[in-house]
Amino acid sequence: MSDDGSEIDASRAPLLDHLIELRRRLLYCAIAILLTFFVGFYFSRPIFAFLVHPLVMAGQKTIISTEVFGGFIVQVKVAFFAAMMMSFPVIANQLWQFVAPGLYRQEKRALLPFLLATPVLFIAGASMAYFIAVPMALKFLLSYQGDLGGIRQEALPTVTSYLSFVMQFLFAFGLSFLLPVLLMLLERAGIVTRTQLVAARRYAIVAAFAIAAVLTPPDVGSQLLLAIPLVFLYEMALIGIWFTERKRAKIAANTQEVA
Repeated sequence: MSDDGSEIDASRAPLLDHLIELRRRLLYCAIAILLTFFVGFYFSRPIFAFLVHPLVMAGQKTIISTEVFGGFIVQVKVAFFAAMMMSFPVIANQLWQFVAPGLYRQEKRALLPFLLATPVLFIAGASMAYFIAVPMALKFLLSYQGDLGGIRQEALPTVTSYLSFVMQFLFAFGLSFLLPVLLMLLERAGIVTRTQLVAARRYAIVAAFAIAAVLTPPDVGSQLLLAIPLVFLYEMALIGIWFTERKRAKIAANTQEVA
């Protein structure tokens, strides 16, 4: 009985340490989000002016608010959006600090490029959405206003609806561009292999177009702008996995020769 009790106590101790460490990392993330939220709230007006610029370039001169507290809610949403963007490097770093102690040196070197590539790919996807996908989608959607048998149909988007629209685009494209990182991490963890990913290529293409159909407006241009990069990123992940497999095989061969 005493031996069993000591084993249980020994297993509880590392678990408790991990939970304490996780709580500390989550606290740092929460502090980063809170601080950047206040910064984003202070600059919420210029940030929203930046987000609404594609709507202005599409020819829309009016945007309305239907609630008394609509302006405040918009500033809070903009501030939270900016906080998630600005605090992302801190959150990624805290995640890395939590996982890194349990990794070997070679594993740390292998995962570090993924950590560095994550914000770059996310920003690339969000930039593509802002400069290309959002203007194209707005041009398509706003083209349906005009004269309808003597009655003029005019689009009067609300502030909250437009903000949700543009934030959905930015996050959808940003997260979609993280596909190579996700696939390479899954392969690195042994969950999938390159052979399995190659065999699933046709299903991945169908899934890319399905995701694009759900996350973008019902125009072909916007859907292609998301689906084609997803397919391209899938292929890039396969190429990256091929290089990492060759590198691991070379390291294993050198290790065997030394042994």
